[in-house]
Amino acid sequence: MEIRVATQEDWPGLWPIIEEVVRQGETYCWPVDATEEQCRAWWMGKAGGTVFVAVDDDGAVAGTAELHPNQPAAGSHVANAGFMVASHASGRGLGRALATHVIEAAAGQGFTAMQFNAVVSTNVHAIQLWQSLGFEVLTVIPQAFNHPVHGLVGLNVMHRVL
Repeated sequence: MEIRVATQEDWPGLWPIIEEVVRQGETYCWPVDATEEQCRAWWMGKAGGTVFVAVDDDGAVAGTAELHPNQPAAGSHVANAGFMVASHASGRGLGRALATHVIEAAAGQGFTAMQFNAVVSTNVHAIQLWQSLGFEVLTVIPQAFNHPVHGLVGLNVMHRVL
């Protein structure tokens, strides 16, 4: 498995993963009917951001992450990031590998902390992963996410000093 900075040429491999996650509507606040162009702009076009791709030994894209400042200007020292793993690659430790890579990249880019603004409370695997990597839940915003299966659930705000 190789994790590297993504290029625009990686988009055809990234899109099926992003489309699957977005269409499920269980972990991102994006519209489930978002177009490919919208998703590409949201994932690949963040100002000051870096997109990473995880590639299997056979060259197939298995996951992706994006790292960017949580806020502009006076808040730009705190990082934010998003992660998506292909369903066929689930359970292989790819999420942890991407997370570790992005945390190290954030520290290397001079960020002093990382904050996640919207970790869906039903996404227990992600919450457990982040907690195992030193993140803590600062608060839960009640009923802030309309989950397609569970209805209105909370969004966790999570934070870690780098």
